[in-house]
Amino acid sequence: MPKIKTHSGAKKRFNLTKSGKVKRKQAGLRHQHHVKTTKVKRKLRSGAYADKTNEKNIKEMIPYK
Repeated sequence: MPKIKTHSGAKKRFNLTKSGKVKRKQAGLRHQHHVKTTKVKRKLRSGAYADKTNEKNIKEMIPYK
């Protein structure tokens, strides 16, 4: 049985925790910083977890993580 290829984009964007949750980065911190408040930008720096509905697909894309 051949190995499954890891999705290149997914391996850069997602990590798995020990409990099996999928960690991701918050969106919205690329541009338009003058519009966002300091409080919002600070909250966006912290990570987040992927939604349960997307978790199965993400785990299939990163089988060896």
